[in-house]
Amino acid sequence: MAHIAMDRRRFMSLSAGAVFATGCIRTMPEHENTTRQNGQPFIQTRGVVILPSDAETFPWPERAKRAGLTTIGLHLDPVLREGFVKSEKGHAFLAACKRLGLDVEYESHAMNNLLPRDLFAKYPEMFRMNDEGRRVPDANLCVSSPDGIDRVCENAASYARRYPPTTHRYFFWTDDGQPMCRCPKCRDLSDSDQALLLENEMLKAIRRNDAKATLAHLVYHGTLAPPSQVKPLPGIFLEYAPIQRNYRQPIRNREVPEYARLQDALDANLAVFGADNAQVLEYWLDVSFHSNWKRDALAPIPWRRNVAEDDVSYYAGRGIRHITTFAVWLGGDYVEKFGEPPLDEYGGILRAIQKKPDGQPQRYS
Repeated sequence: MAHIAMDRRRFMSLSAGAVFATGCIRTMPEHENTTRQNGQPFIQTRGVVILPSDAETFPWPERAKRAGLTTIGLHLDPVLREGFVKSEKGHAFLAACKRLGLDVEYESHAMNNLLPRDLFAKYPEMFRMNDEGRRVPDANLCVSSPDGIDRVCENAASYARRYPPTTHRYFFWTDDGQPMCRCPKCRDLSDSDQALLLENEMLKAIRRNDAKATLAHLVYHGTLAPPSQVKPLPGIFLEYAPIQRNYRQPIRNREVPEYARLQDALDANLAVFGADNAQVLEYWLDVSFHSNWKRDALAPIPWRRNVAEDDVSYYAGRGIRHITTFAVWLGGDYVEKFGEPPLDEYGGILRAIQKKPDGQPQRYS
């Protein structure tokens, strides 16, 4: 899976009481604790995204359950997914998740698999045109090619049918940090519009077998700006991955220059896709991110509980109820070198956001 990590290296509040206005945790009087005990967690998806190899040296299902998480996402492309699911280790992992009541999803950049690059010699028109006006097989596709769209959709539907997530939520992202097509038919569409056009078609194909299917639109680097010409079909949901941020300052701090752009992008995309099914994909626990994607130079997670708490409150204040984080390379070698990761703290922060009677989020201490 090293190539996935290296790919990533290439890129790579609304008021709901005093907590969201100030970023502080409000201590509740004792008589109000019945809502804490009887209320529903506001954050419905509480997850991590890992590599299968991470689960070989760290008891991920058991630790996720202990932390109160709901979902483990596997970060591997569709071809490698097939091998893992069929393997003895894959069977054991999936069985453990099922036994513990954990959902399993698959999240990855997928276009190189859904449109195999070896088709370029025979069908160059399926592939994107670069800024110099040449068709190239380096990444993604031409979304103005009906045959290219059909091939991607056929393969996405096939993988979805054979290896479905337990949540009916699918994640087939465009290639990592790579541009979309610049041909005369595509170039007036932004990368976000091109991605959404493709996602609408993939969702229709996947729903022929899974009527409950939903599909993520990843907001990340080239797709940070919202689509403006293509409208999402019902069932397309927002997934927001703020890889440009740091973890010294909470993301609500607009004094950090990049944060103002990230906040504005989130709000603009929420206006297009809505918040009901939106998901945040963070990097709080991502060892690969914090190690600058150098496996031989693992760095400790720079965990700051106050930052994570404020981040979660910020996202919940915008109505987002699905939150996960990359935790790639968080395995036995990390624990041996740096000690136990803050999984229980992370899960506790997500569970601390409770649903008030009016449906709004509220943090309890």
